[in-house]
Amino acid sequence: MDAYADLVFVGGRVVTVDAEFSVASALAVTGGIISAVGSRDDVAPLAGPGTRVVDLRGATLLPGINDSHLHGCAFGMATPPLSLDVGHPAVSSLADVAAAVREAVGRTPEGEWITGHGWDTGYLDECVRDPSRLPSRHDLDAVSPDRPVVLYSFSGHATWVNSKALELVGIDRRTVAPPGGAVVVDGAGEPTGLLQEGAQALVQNALPPLGRRERTDAVRSTLATLARLGVTSYTEPGLGPGGAGIMRGALGAETLDVYRRLLADGELTARVGVLLLPTGMASTAEEFARALDALDESRGTDPRRLAILGVKIFADGIVPNRTAWMHEPYVGGGCGSLCVGGETDAERVAEIGAMIRHAHAAGHQLGVHVTGDRAIDTVADSFAAAVAGHPRPDPRHYVIHGDFLTAHSMEVLAAHGFGVNMNPTIKWTVADMEEAFVGPGRAAYAWPYRAALDAGVRVASGSDAPVTFPDWRQGVATMVLRESKAAGRVSGPEQRIGLAEAVRTYTIDAAWQDFADDWKGSLEPGKVADLCVLDGDLLTADPHDIPEMPVLLTVVDGRVVHDALRD
Repeated sequence: MDAYADLVFVGGRVVTVDAEFSVASALAVTGGIISAVGSRDDVAPLAGPGTRVVDLRGATLLPGINDSHLHGCAFGMATPPLSLDVGHPAVSSLADVAAAVREAVGRTPEGEWITGHGWDTGYLDECVRDPSRLPSRHDLDAVSPDRPVVLYSFSGHATWVNSKALELVGIDRRTVAPPGGAVVVDGAGEPTGLLQEGAQALVQNALPPLGRRERTDAVRSTLATLARLGVTSYTEPGLGPGGAGIMRGALGAETLDVYRRLLADGELTARVGVLLLPTGMASTAEEFARALDALDESRGTDPRRLAILGVKIFADGIVPNRTAWMHEPYVGGGCGSLCVGGETDAERVAEIGAMIRHAHAAGHQLGVHVTGDRAIDTVADSFAAAVAGHPRPDPRHYVIHGDFLTAHSMEVLAAHGFGVNMNPTIKWTVADMEEAFVGPGRAAYAWPYRAALDAGVRVASGSDAPVTFPDWRQGVATMVLRESKAAGRVSGPEQRIGLAEAVRTYTIDAAWQDFADDWKGSLEPGKVADLCVLDGDLLTADPHDIPEMPVLLTVVDGRVVHDALRD
């Protein structure tokens, strides 16, 4: 025997996620590579004196999970102890939020801002009872009249602040919001303390930027959480100058330097793919092209561990803010719009098309944040036009979120080999709430997994953390069940998909998005040993029970990074 295996797994369900979705019972790992898949007899000769033999005892061995849309630094910054938790279930009312802020005031040094993350009007009792009741600066002023407070919504598309924060930043009734943003005002024209989309930068740019140590601590916190969840790869979707005003610069270019240092120090316990973010919302095509051309695109020393994959663009906003661009009006009116430069719809369509053409011609993969059906059609058509004008092989452009994919956009994406990155845990979170904005029919249709797969579109899944907790188990359950978090109601049963299809979106098809499906994403000999062991038999489990199935072991590149079997 030239080399014994480092790890051997026997006695379980080895879900390979190969082309046939075949299931074996044993697997061996040698030198960070899968060396054998089959039966106990197939791997037994590879076990030597130094081999760790893991008896799975009926547990499920899967490819390492690939969360294909996760803001790693921002997620770390948005979770305790680095940020106040004002999301569900930590709070369930505006009064609860106020109580959490009051407690934070007592332990925050004078002069520092109080920050929190996760509020969601769909889970705040006062807002649920009266949909016109929105969070206000007055809710926070009562408990923090002298300390500035900034609370980020779960979606990242709205920020709630108190009067002291408005005062320090200089926001008043005369403030003009940046293009594509909104400073929400009351009946008297005074700011309520809610800032949406690009207007959030008015406050966020006033906060002290994150230092290297804070960014490093945030990423380390995220890596530890992901290891416990069986996540071995993720896409950091947007780091660069366009992220400088988001969560104190958590999406800024400096965060990429932190990833490079963690890789050099051997601390990067997940594979990270990065989309560069040249500009934020409301930029023009000229600004975008200038910023893109000036970006540092150095690839680093190990592209299988830290890779710059492409470029991100924002095309529109989100449905709960009525800023997604829709074909049909929202409940109460308005259709939203594209969030790029331009005074008219036609000008904005031309601008987004020019951005996509420039990035495509420069050789980049494109991931475009777009949620409304009219905006998605625009982006899909722009992808196709860019490829027609400048053919190049297999660019793998994709739509990020794709909440309201139309039959037209699916046809275009499938015909050109483009993809879509959907968010089942967001579907689970907002399914009930969205009815108030788009009605029950459109809310049920949102994130149409079945239709997209049937149309031949390559679909990957991501959490968009910190928008939702990066738990792929809940994502799989949601794709199979289409049940909502708040009420447990089925939302769009015709868009349900099977378990195997759901698992593929978190493994081999997410690897496709990374240009890596030839070396990761399935358990086949010769591929990297990125593994996740789930307690129990995933293939026969009641889908309702999947979110509670413990992750027992996580392996990245043959290295164990989470081990509940030995704890």
